[in-house]
Amino acid sequence: MAPSTAGAGAEAEYDLSISQRACLGSFCALLVLWIYSEILSRKASSELEDPSPHRKPDREEEAMELLPVTASLEASAEVPAAHLNGTHAPCNPRPPLFAAALVAPGGALSWAAIRGSGLARCVLLDRAALVSALPTLRAAVEGGAWIMWFFLADRTALLNSTGRIYSRDTFLFMFLALATCAALASQRPTGRPPAVLNRGQTEEWKGWMQVLFLLYHYYSAKEVYNAIRVFIAAYVWMTGYGNFAYYYKTSDFGMGRFCQMMWRLNALVVVCCLALNNSYMLYYICPMHTLFTVFVYAALGLGHAHNKRPGVIWAKLAACLVLTHLLWMNRSVFDLVWRPLRPLLAYTNPARPEGDPLHEWFFRTGLDRYVWVHGMACAALLPRWEAALAALEALGWKARRGARAAVLAVCALVGYAWYAHVFSKPKLEYNALHPYTSWIPITVFIVVRNLTPGLRSANLVLFGWLGAVTLETYIGQFHTWLLTRRPDGQPVLLLDLLPGYPLLNFGMATGVYILVSHRLHTTTLTLRDALVPHDDDARLLRNAVMGLALAGGLYAVTVAGVGLAAALAR
Repeated sequence: MAPSTAGAGAEAEYDLSISQRACLGSFCALLVLWIYSEILSRKASSELEDPSPHRKPDREEEAMELLPVTASLEASAEVPAAHLNGTHAPCNPRPPLFAAALVAPGGALSWAAIRGSGLARCVLLDRAALVSALPTLRAAVEGGAWIMWFFLADRTALLNSTGRIYSRDTFLFMFLALATCAALASQRPTGRPPAVLNRGQTEEWKGWMQVLFLLYHYYSAKEVYNAIRVFIAAYVWMTGYGNFAYYYKTSDFGMGRFCQMMWRLNALVVVCCLALNNSYMLYYICPMHTLFTVFVYAALGLGHAHNKRPGVIWAKLAACLVLTHLLWMNRSVFDLVWRPLRPLLAYTNPARPEGDPLHEWFFRTGLDRYVWVHGMACAALLPRWEAALAALEALGWKARRGARAAVLAVCALVGYAWYAHVFSKPKLEYNALHPYTSWIPITVFIVVRNLTPGLRSANLVLFGWLGAVTLETYIGQFHTWLLTRRPDGQPVLLLDLLPGYPLLNFGMATGVYILVSHRLHTTTLTLRDALVPHDDDARLLRNAVMGLALAGGLYAVTVAGVGLAAALAR
């Protein structure tokens, strides 16, 4: 499937796998449905503009007139965007995962319910359903087109590639130039007092870390490896902090919320794995964050009725630490626990085929195995932290400055001790200490970053915008900024759109890369809202069953088609 060589101008020799052929077939089917839906929509719009007062609507138009009512009813079941961001709590707590689905009416999966669903009606070419589903079809086709771009850029000789060259001067210049632009576009919200670790601040935090993470890969800046490990730990910390804060505030343990999180973390990466014939663990950030998201959900979902009792919460956090230690303390225990998921979590780098298939999973998750619990603990202590800051602000001018100076002095001493005794060590020695110490620089950062109202209210908008698409920029870097050139290959080459002009090529390739990432982010969310409802477990379950049935049917047809073609070729 992959090009025979990774260099520019290589001859492409590849054979599509069954999953790739199935993805191509599904994309072609979606493309046909989308074109047909566009034609029907334009036809319906032109007929609605017909001024003739005597024209009678046909049966399809009568069905179309019912769509707004149906659409509004379905939309009412979706959670508002602000609610998903954790800014509003639902009126009623949601039961734990799958509980609502188990008590759903028996007709949810009946033939009549399935046949009358929007998904089935689209497959059966129902005109009204196709017009209603036009935005969803547009998103699906656009997302598929960008995945096709990934394949053309990474797995064919259509575009050139070049090797990476590290220059500390260029690496630092790129980041500082972007940071300067971001600072010039800083935003200071007005109105209510800025919250500690508000959303704008965390998005900014993710954004500037992601920029350094990506530049580290682009230039192979190995000397900043230890800093990148801290950044990845900070992402995992935010997984613990953000999910704990949401579940503790809303008690929303429903299947809809959980599945929407799983979709957000895995929809794009699953499609990339199937379309590019890669292992799940090639994109290790996705399975790692999925794991710790599930851990947070399980910790708070079990006995969730008692989560408001401090003793219960701290007992749960202590249990998380103990169980985490037991899981990772012994490799034999770890392998035994994950043996059922070995086919999903195994990864072998083609450059080192003799490696242990589960080493990547053990190594990546083990490095940050405790910091998610620290994130949960910080979220649990957030009210006390906010009260302490309020008390500090209530002090007199001199006392307030003195208290802030004392906090900064303590943070400086702790930060310097960590830098001198941990961070400055060589890579392998640092990795051995990282699981137990990564919480130190994170704690120092969030304390200093939120010490004053001015610091809490100032957000760098550019970094915040980039922080919202970190998942897509992480996945997209493998296939449109950097290149792997083969299944499961590491991204060790650069996309070379302008050979001989490295800086101009960086600018052009980065523009394409950011555009693709932003559009994939938008299409992923559009498809999530259409296919994964938050408050309608019956429709969610029906969509899941129908999606699996369609995927299985398409795979079976693809296998049969490949077998028939092979038989005819003999």
